[in-house]
Amino acid sequence: MILKKIIYLGSKPIGYECLEWMIGQREELHFEITGVLTQSRREFGGAHVLEALAAKHGIPLIDHPDNIPACDILYSVQYHRILNQQHIAKARQIAVNLHMAPLPEYRGSNQFSFAILDNKTEFGTTIHQIDTRIDHGSILFQERFPIPGDCWVHDLYELTRSASARLFKNTLPKIVANDYDPVPQEELVALYGTSLHFRNEMDQLKIIELGWDKERTERYIRATSMPGFEPPYCLIDGRKVYFTVEPPQ
Repeated sequence: MILKKIIYLGSKPIGYECLEWMIGQREELHFEITGVLTQSRREFGGAHVLEALAAKHGIPLIDHPDNIPACDILYSVQYHRILNQQHIAKARQIAVNLHMAPLPEYRGSNQFSFAILDNKTEFGTTIHQIDTRIDHGSILFQERFPIPGDCWVHDLYELTRSASARLFKNTLPKIVANDYDPVPQEELVALYGTSLHFRNEMDQLKIIELGWDKERTERYIRATSMPGFEPPYCLIDGRKVYFTVEPPQ
């Protein structure tokens, strides 16, 4: 039997978890991972290092998207670069991305924060086809779930990380087998709406105005208080005064 060739692009804990699980499925699902392209993430310390995981299993590392070899499937999980058509075309069958948000509602970055700011009651995670636009390709698989009341951004992140790992594992056999029915996102915009956000928007979101009402102030604090990142703050005489959360007793 001819093994399908998969190139894996990923980073962060979810990227590590998915690659680790994928490595264990190679024989059963009849594929080989012929290269890994990743980015070092210092905020995770010595954990979740995809380079070390790939080296442990003898999987070659790729240093740049331009050096992606021909493959059957290109699979991206939290990879940081936008791929161009030259990169996407390396996949003979399909190039897919696991996007930790529901599509078409939340394309781009900071999706967890915006869902809380928008008072959404539902969130989700999506596996979609990659095209040259940001998180714009047809949807292959999706899982949606309710957002708990008064949810904090790190809690929504963890709920989404868990759902994303589950969706990845449940659907990888279908992707390898070419068993999916792509749904263009344009068909869902009227139902769900759409937005596109960028990383630099978070700088403005963290600024809390002292004149806001209690509900808005709390919502913005919940939406922007992510452990490991700068907390939300107000400006007093040009100086940042941070809002921090006391840890539970």
